[in-house]
Amino acid sequence: MEGLKDKVIVFAGAGGIASATATILGGGGAKIVVGDVVLASAERTVQAAVESGGEGVATTLDISDEQQVKALIDLAIERYGRIDGLFNVAANIDPEQVEQDTNVVEIDLGAWQRTIDVNLTGYLLTARYAIPHIIKAGGGSIVNTSSEAVYAGMADKVAYSATKAGVTALTRHISRKYGKEGVRANTVSPGLVLTPQTEANLPAEFRETILAMTPAPRNGKPSDIGNTVAFLLSDAGVWITGQVLSVNGGTTMRA
Repeated sequence: MEGLKDKVIVFAGAGGIASATATILGGGGAKIVVGDVVLASAERTVQAAVESGGEGVATTLDISDEQQVKALIDLAIERYGRIDGLFNVAANIDPEQVEQDTNVVEIDLGAWQRTIDVNLTGYLLTARYAIPHIIKAGGGSIVNTSSEAVYAGMADKVAYSATKAGVTALTRHISRKYGKEGVRANTVSPGLVLTPQTEANLPAEFRETILAMTPAPRNGKPSDIGNTVAFLLSDAGVWITGQVLSVNGGTTMRA
């Protein structure tokens, strides 16, 4: 992909979608700095970039911890001297809390708060520390990760859905406030993407049900999201900002 050569992109979060994105960015000659609560996952994401021709560094990150977020941004500046983009893909996937994320009547408030801390406050923190450096570099791109759960009207996962809706508002605030200084911000909203974790945890019956409702002939691959994210981070996406791009095979269709 054009327009990625020597760009420095910070990843907050790792895993299947992040690794697919890193492969594309690395192939374009980008440098990545990846933080994740599981260091081995961050390292695998960096390795994906390296194997396709890029470079990078991995570190431990709890995105809800302000000092750890600051340390991630500082690492990018110390290693590469600039930041051209930020990809927020972290999410609260603690199995116990995911199970407790039910409905407004029954949800455990600890799970509610932790989901807000990771899925929404964490994205605010990364943007807070990255934006001044992006402006100093002459502008760049922020890509946040939402979910089609926002539009589907789920009967459960109230915290997950609410925080992902908040990500859209945060994205548009950034776009409106800092656009004249060269910062563009967009949200990618995936449908069902068959990452290794998803395939291991989601029953085949559920995957088949989603596929039956999807106009596309297959469920999503991590590279489907990775290609979209890489495009938005590249110079090719320079006139796109404040948008939510649904990448879902047509499962939901909206204006």
